[in-house]
Amino acid sequence: MIRMQSFRASAFGTALGFVMLGSLAAATPARAEATILVDAASGKVLQQHDAAQPWYPASLSKLMTLYVTLSAIRDHRITFDTLCTVSHNAAAQAPTKMGFPVGTQVTVDNAIKMMMVKSANDMAVMLSECVDGTIDNFAQEMTDTAHRLGMSESNFVNPNGLPADGQIVSARDLAILARALIREFPQYSFYWHIPAIQYGRRIVRNYNPLLGRYPGTDGMKTGFICASGFNLVATATRDNKQLIAVVLGAPSGAARAVKAAEMLESGFRQNPLSWLLPSMGTVDQIQPIDASPPDLRDEMCGRHRKRMQQAEEEDEEAGAAGADNEGDNSAGDASDGGAKFSVLLSALRSPNAHNANLLSDGVPVVPIVVYTGPTRPPGWKPPIKPVHKRIAAVTGKKPALKPKQEPHAAQSAKPKPAQ
Repeated sequence: MIRMQSFRASAFGTALGFVMLGSLAAATPARAEATILVDAASGKVLQQHDAAQPWYPASLSKLMTLYVTLSAIRDHRITFDTLCTVSHNAAAQAPTKMGFPVGTQVTVDNAIKMMMVKSANDMAVMLSECVDGTIDNFAQEMTDTAHRLGMSESNFVNPNGLPADGQIVSARDLAILARALIREFPQYSFYWHIPAIQYGRRIVRNYNPLLGRYPGTDGMKTGFICASGFNLVATATRDNKQLIAVVLGAPSGAARAVKAAEMLESGFRQNPLSWLLPSMGTVDQIQPIDASPPDLRDEMCGRHRKRMQQAEEEDEEAGAAGADNEGDNSAGDASDGGAKFSVLLSALRSPNAHNANLLSDGVPVVPIVVYTGPTRPPGWKPPIKPVHKRIAAVTGKKPALKPKQEPHAAQSAKPKPAQ
């Protein structure tokens, strides 16, 4: 009996210590950041910090664009094979984007892949016009849909998250949206964990660096504009348990990934004393607050950040971070940013043998091929130019054929798509 009382006292003291440490951390001045960790199945909140604080979503807006587009497909308003056309408005969007000329046609399926992996702002606008005719109509549907889902703090004015005062969400609302995507469109979950796409010879890695590095990661999306900082909605599944982590306002791409990994890991590691801690309820029970989103522009893109050199991709975004854009490579692919990310993640490795390989340095990925134009039939392969034409394209001269020698049949015949 005495031993049992001693155990209870010790357990209560330990739990009280956790609560006091949490209170002390909350009392410590910290940079602007909002986070939440939620069980995807039940909606139970496992941890949160300022989850109801309004925030600029940046490219996390594209998760709502995806939801509305998939809803339009479910309602038979469009199909995955529907051809959408790049308008002047879509082509004029700021990077990051695919950069297709006005008039280019792309299927809904390919546009979604480009939007989710490349975070292509032009593809988001093209989809919005394809679904609802105009950006304004689509943005209104985004907002109406958000409120129907219980995202009471959310408002949208564009489909891609480029800077706009009226584009507002919260960590709470984004967790609700992530749950809705998972519950309503499980058959399309492929779209939010594609590791890379290939367009022609160009390969683009997904900006979510947890894919392939943190075990069980299966989504979803990153976002960045100067006013919001670095944002991430990350999902991971282990032992039939799926968690959703939302990080808003991180100081860098690597920092947001590490924070999300820490949150997910804490959720998967069952705390034996969790029953002693007060319940945080479900995500929809978190009460909205009346406040303005923090503006992190000076902190994120001020001169002291040297134009966010570590947050730029070696592509359209290079040198454009000061102009507000999504897409960073500091925590991503083959640049030295990937090495920096691996160093940061190494701090999360568990010392015990069971979790010795908690985090990896990444694995090779097979990109998904995307293209413009109509949906191609099964078995289609890109046409291969005859050898003499390939030589001519490089040298500018067509090789002479020997007298009475005919070109090889495989070279002279036009390749035909497989039936």
